[in-house]
Amino acid sequence: MNEKNNPGNEQPNNPLHGVKLADILERLVADYGWEELGMRIHIRCFINDPSIQSSLKFLRKTPWAREKVEQLYLELIQRTRE
Repeated sequence: MNEKNNPGNEQPNNPLHGVKLADILERLVADYGWEELGMRIHIRCFINDPSIQSSLKFLRKTPWAREKVEQLYLELIQRTRE
């Protein structure tokens, strides 16, 4: 069967496929806390009165910041698998 015709196999090797940004952010906050997260990725929404909602709003509009968050998440899940 052609992979293009099978929507379940669109990105089988992408660990971010199907993972919501909110879930990524919640996992990072749970593992690092806001203070550590703000030191690792220096963006105001992690440092000044942080919240999941304000961070999601910023990350959805700011591709470079979202990429950094996704990369940190990938590093975290890689370390927890080892």
